[in-house]
Amino acid sequence: MDRDGAANDWERTKKAFVEATRWYQEVLAQVGDRWSDPGLGEWDVRALAGHTSRSLLTVETYLGQPAGAVDVASTVDYYAATRQIAAGPAVAQRGRDAGQALGEDPVAAVAQIASRVLPLVAGLGGTELLTTVAGGMRISDYLPTRVFELVVHTADLAVALGIPAEPPPGPAALALGLVSDLAIAGGHASTVLLATTGRTGLPTAFTLL
Repeated sequence: MDRDGAANDWERTKKAFVEATRWYQEVLAQVGDRWSDPGLGEWDVRALAGHTSRSLLTVETYLGQPAGAVDVASTVDYYAATRQIAAGPAVAQRGRDAGQALGEDPVAAVAQIASRVLPLVAGLGGTELLTTVAGGMRISDYLPTRVFELVVHTADLAVALGIPAEPPPGPAALALGLVSDLAIAGGHASTVLLATTGRTGLPTAFTLL
């Protein structure tokens, strides 16, 4: 990809990150007193909200740990590299811990996090290297994973609350594009195409992650 194309992709990713964050905040503001209601799997709403907040917090944390080299070359490679980590029990506990860390007013806590992270990302050029749980990455390859996580888990949160779960178009397009990339990389393109065009259903417990 040429320099102009990469720059345009980076600007779209940054915009999608902002829009996904705002959508997360809008849904979070509708929780009311339902923080202990069922959220997703073993998480209650508070833990689900906490896990989702980590989509912002890890950007801040990892940028504070500059990498010396690129170990993970793409967004798709990140998901391949973290598949075992994501399936482990530590993820569920981190979600619960993150939910508790949001304190008595999770909505205000997330607003404070966003007020730090969004300006931080706005000032980046896309080539900065950061150290993720999978190793060194360019921020331009890591940030799409955060948009994806924000979109998917905000939709989870909306479903748990019984409110519309339709994300803004920009973040939705990025997330669905990543789904396409993951399907192709994993050899599941026909499975996804046949299911999404009404030919077949998806296999039980099917996931691209």
